[in-house]
Amino acid sequence: SKDPDSGKTDNTKTFAELFEKLDANKDGKVDVSELKTGLAAMGFTMGKGEAQKMFVSGDTDKDEGLDFEEFSKYLKEHEKKLRLTFKSLDKNQDGRIDAKEIQQSFKDLGLNLTDRDAEKILHSIDADGTMTVDWNEWREHFLFNPADNLQEIIRYWKHSTVLDIGDSLTIPDEFTEEEKTTGIWWKQLVAGGMAGVVSRTGTAPLDRMKVFMQVHSSKSNKISLVDGFKQMIKEGGVASLWRGNGVNVIKIAPETAIKFMAYEQYKKLLAKDGGKIQSHERFMAGSLAGATAQTAIYPMEVMKTRLTLRKTGQYSGMFDCAKKILKKEGVKAFYKGYVPNILGIIPYAGIDLAVYETLKNAWLSRYAKDTANPGVLVLLGCGTISSTCGQLASYPLALVRTRMQAQASMEGSEPVSMSKLVKKIMQKEGFLGLYRGILPNFMKVIPAVSISYVVYEYMRSGLGISK
Repeated sequence: SKDPDSGKTDNTKTFAELFEKLDANKDGKVDVSELKTGLAAMGFTMGKGEAQKMFVSGDTDKDEGLDFEEFSKYLKEHEKKLRLTFKSLDKNQDGRIDAKEIQQSFKDLGLNLTDRDAEKILHSIDADGTMTVDWNEWREHFLFNPADNLQEIIRYWKHSTVLDIGDSLTIPDEFTEEEKTTGIWWKQLVAGGMAGVVSRTGTAPLDRMKVFMQVHSSKSNKISLVDGFKQMIKEGGVASLWRGNGVNVIKIAPETAIKFMAYEQYKKLLAKDGGKIQSHERFMAGSLAGATAQTAIYPMEVMKTRLTLRKTGQYSGMFDCAKKILKKEGVKAFYKGYVPNILGIIPYAGIDLAVYETLKNAWLSRYAKDTANPGVLVLLGCGTISSTCGQLASYPLALVRTRMQAQASMEGSEPVSMSKLVKKIMQKEGFLGLYRGILPNFMKVIPAVSISYVVYEYMRSGLGISK
């Protein structure tokens, strides 16, 4: 059926054949499992959620099964949607979609595709190898794929911010309109927060070790991992390895919330008159949101450093710590090291994003044959490598920040400015002095990522968000 209008009768016939195929127990109805197995047998793989979604939108009389009428109605509706998408993609209306048109459409969604990416998407749909997609190919490809818009294809490759590596400088999650209206977004945030709590707690001893090395380790006073842990356990028992973890976990909630809300606001400000937001604007909005959240909760950062470094009996708890800092050093103390902290956001987020995009494009150009979904390991791998690179770049700033936060815990020392501190470290220790504590820092990356991913997935299924 080349001409779309002459194909009407033909359609009903194909629908009927399809329905026969899918209706395994021949009760004149297709239920979710039949839909899923039948489509899988025909080479359409779909997740549980997708079949469910297709099913729910088709089952009009809610009798838990699609009869032939509902089935063909769903397909007709879906085909209409697909035709609209097809038409909107086919910019020059020649009945075929080529790579340029795909690029243009992605651009309208605020994403820049390279020529290779666009060709890849074409290849995955293009059946006869003409390097253009005609309506039949398009319909065949997407008929059983509830992804009836490009946004769903893109969703796979959203930089997943599930990974809580303990340094929260990542750009917040993008939520689609659908996710916002259905209230999935807060569940996602809760799941992400929970993942952060568990992964930070799991890697807290390494984090404490890192802070110790950043502040106390020097050429004259080398601290090795093993000796460091021995000293800590000797000084305060095994539980002392988790000092400072309480604040570190509590600050996740306000930080996530502020960052998320600020991000939405900044996006509105930066997007030109309600248009789609470009990727550099998204990056700006994300960095600004990160800075806003950091500013709001920064006193907690200072307290975390102080509590982590505390000796046994120095503070009885968080409030005691806050009281003592206020009494001894005044309000100013709560913003010590603020400048290097904010400066650190820029190289971190920039490099993180750049490396991620590079890896993603490399993967797409090499392996994306049948699907744009790279699978968990690839996504986690890309995320881990990119944030590690970001950390490498901003680590000296983090070290200076920690030292400035810890400053007053040494009695009688003058407050030091950032530049003086860097000079002092460079003179005494050389360049490597700026990377003290990097070993425990990188040791905790892989466990932190793995823990937060697993917890996130459990939380998602617990809260009933299916992918």
